[in-house]
Amino acid sequence: MWRGNRRSRRVVTLALISALSLLMLPSSLASATGSAVPRDLTLGESGSGPPTAPPNLDRRALARGASVKWSDVPSGFWARGAIDYVGETFRWMRDYPALDNGAIPFKPNRPETRKLFARAVVKAFAPDADVDRSITFNDLASDSPYYDYANVAVQKGWMRPTNDGRSFSPGKAVTTTQVHRVLVLALGLKQAAAGLDAIHTRSGHRFKTPRNFGSLLIGMRLGLRYNHSDESADVGPDSSLPRSEVAWSLYQAKTLSSWEISDMERYQDIELPDMGPGKMELVQWGIRYVGYPYVWGGEWSNRSPAGYPFGAQPVGGFDCSGLTWWNMKEAGGGWDNQPPRPYRAWPLPQRTSADMATVGHVRFGSLSVGDLMFYDGDGDRRVDHVDTFIGNGWSLDSGGSNAGVTITFTGRGSWYQDHFVHGRTIIR
Repeated sequence: MWRGNRRSRRVVTLALISALSLLMLPSSLASATGSAVPRDLTLGESGSGPPTAPPNLDRRALARGASVKWSDVPSGFWARGAIDYVGETFRWMRDYPALDNGAIPFKPNRPETRKLFARAVVKAFAPDADVDRSITFNDLASDSPYYDYANVAVQKGWMRPTNDGRSFSPGKAVTTTQVHRVLVLALGLKQAAAGLDAIHTRSGHRFKTPRNFGSLLIGMRLGLRYNHSDESADVGPDSSLPRSEVAWSLYQAKTLSSWEISDMERYQDIELPDMGPGKMELVQWGIRYVGYPYVWGGEWSNRSPAGYPFGAQPVGGFDCSGLTWWNMKEAGGGWDNQPPRPYRAWPLPQRTSADMATVGHVRFGSLSVGDLMFYDGDGDRRVDHVDTFIGNGWSLDSGGSNAGVTITFTGRGSWYQDHFVHGRTIIR
């Protein structure tokens, strides 16, 4: 049995998908696509879209926190810089006393609780806020060391009380979606999140969005979720977050530049063009998966089923062409992906962005809702990214720089326009 690494195995299995799918094409179309197997399936698909921005390092602040001796955070740990920042430089998440040997536990793998998160966020964003004593909780006494922080977090609308407003649930773990909501609101982006929650067409059709949809998406666009190279560690929208992930999110939120924050204001009124019922179903289906992680070769909303022959994925999530398959591809039976979509979908035998781009040549200014958009991200004249246009400059996209599935602006003046190659019409 071949024992190559997981990513190498997925290169071969994706190549097999492309080869098998092209064998099923009509001969005239197969000849138009050229080679059955792309030269290197890892290009672009492993981190496609705009280059992943480096962390917003405040090096002077990190240097001030570099002297801390953590008992459970090694120097090479993926979130070490963030933990130094929030646990030593500013001590927003310094929650556990030092051990007898002077080392300090951070407990990076322990789920972060609501009471600890409330304390960290209030310390970071509103340390001088007044407490409203009229706000009480039946599970958090007013003399608790966590009460003032919970009070301010609820007073500001960052966190919601539980059990019909009577409780705070201080020991309950926070999720990805909840952390994004709190930080996005603390950053002053309430209107942008509300605009996304109200995404609509010109004639007033309002798409259904999950609770906290807008703040989850904006948090991803701001880099609040870490994109792990070990994809089994990737978190989804409803994942309970360990303290290391929360440290990363808080660190990112506090080191964002003003232009990164103001750029999110474009979401305040996200209006799409009018479209037919089939295209509305496509957009609605894509909205459902916003917040899923970027998984190299990912094409399922869950961990791939046992025995799946085309390269197992450890968690639900999508790469760029995998999301396109999930949204578009008409299932052909067998192991072909068959999402529980409310629509039939359309023929799309190619699996990678490079292969998909061998058909169709729609210009940027002629794109219609449902068209695929192809990009050359690194200037080598090869397509290495794909997303789906949904109108007025917006697209359904899964990219490494967003750490997963978002609605992204790909219109005029964007990185996407600069790197656009051509489009392809799937929906007739």
